[in-house]
Amino acid sequence: MRADYDLTELSSPAGLDGLDADRRAAVRAVAYKGHSPFGAAQMDLLPGLELIANFGVGYDAIDVAAASARNIRVTNTPDVLNDDVADLAIGMLLALNRNLTANEAWLHRGDWSSKGDPQLARKLSGARAGIMGLGRIGREIADRMAAFKMEIHYHSRSRKETPEGWIWHERPEDLAANCDYLVVALVGGKATEGYVSRSVIEAMGPDSVICNISRGTTIDEPAMLDALEAGRIRGAALDVFRVEPDLDPRFLKLTNAHLQPHQGSATVETRKGMGALQRANIAAFVAGKPLLTAVN
Repeated sequence: MRADYDLTELSSPAGLDGLDADRRAAVRAVAYKGHSPFGAAQMDLLPGLELIANFGVGYDAIDVAAASARNIRVTNTPDVLNDDVADLAIGMLLALNRNLTANEAWLHRGDWSSKGDPQLARKLSGARAGIMGLGRIGREIADRMAAFKMEIHYHSRSRKETPEGWIWHERPEDLAANCDYLVVALVGGKATEGYVSRSVIEAMGPDSVICNISRGTTIDEPAMLDALEAGRIRGAALDVFRVEPDLDPRFLKLTNAHLQPHQGSATVETRKGMGALQRANIAAFVAGKPLLTAVN
């Protein structure tokens, strides 16, 4: 983008206040990356803004309604990151079940030679999988879990066209009660805030595990922490948190959770693909062509 455009680089939307009025008035497009809110106040600082091109499939940080009201188009980068996010969900569940982090530490400390084998792990294959939100990423996760010979259950607003034998649950509580591994793959935003509620978590069995690769806002975090600390659910595999990067310190005291610092799409290949699609949307806008992945 430095080579192709007259580019102003800011670390966050807060930096807009520091630009002079003429510079702000000249901005037609924003290439956005991050989770800081980009709402009406930020848009109004850019009176000539016509496009917000988001780096990521989730655009809940951007006030799309405010953008639409100002005739500002919004794009995102769907599909490019589906595989990596789905791979990480499976990887985290394997790491949790097979005690991969603890076992590596056991080996490095010399406990293998001095104390013998570590404690037994848990099997993932053949269990019941529950997908909360069978969108693009949820479907990729379900397909991977099916390859692990798992029984697939899912919840979405309506039934989806799925392979024979996949079971739809109309209520999220019913999904939670009928799976061993509950994977949250919902879109972010106000509509799904706290969707995995205390009642959903209470419907899970004591030997069940929750996995979240969506947004931290989709789960009632205090309710999940209560359940993990009390042993009312067996464990959690989490890539996202309600507050990032300064997550609730209660998470760091858990011995039954595998935690990642929001790494779902964080591979060289996928981040390149996301950047390429973001730039392609900007190039289409500048050329007056249809946007590739329009949100509004």
